[in-house]
Amino acid sequence: MQISLEVNGERVDAHVPPRLNLADFLREHLQLTGTHVGCEHGVCGACTVRVNREIVRSCLVLAVQMHGGSVETIEGLSDSGEIADLQAAFRDRNALQCGFCTPGMLVAAQDLLKQDAEPDRERIREHLSGNYCRCTGYQAIIDAIETTARQRRERKP
Repeated sequence: MQISLEVNGERVDAHVPPRLNLADFLREHLQLTGTHVGCEHGVCGACTVRVNREIVRSCLVLAVQMHGGSVETIEGLSDSGEIADLQAAFRDRNALQCGFCTPGMLVAAQDLLKQDAEPDRERIREHLSGNYCRCTGYQAIIDAIETTARQRRERKP
């Protein structure tokens, strides 16, 4: 099937099989390998991307469903500088170890911070509950998000 969509601000036209999921389309057809595939059931959150400004599990969405839509991957968010402070906080707080969950965590964390400029630790935990990390124990991730939220509030005039 022929699809046309915007990926990280650039128009993409492609011919894809009807059953190809968005995660595989991003990774295999566009070489955007920051979107990781973990469980392939929408449970782990490693494949989290933004579709039409909302976060989704790209393993659960077909590429053909994106026709006419907009997709933002971790590469797009990173290249634009939108999450530079969040990435720095993850590094500074040791909120990443193997890094497999990190792209999905960053996309989900940015989504939360766009919705709530002052999330408490419970709200952060709740928003990240669909993103699994097997290495960090989550505390450093929560610390990094909390730090980023505080720094963003302090920077606002």
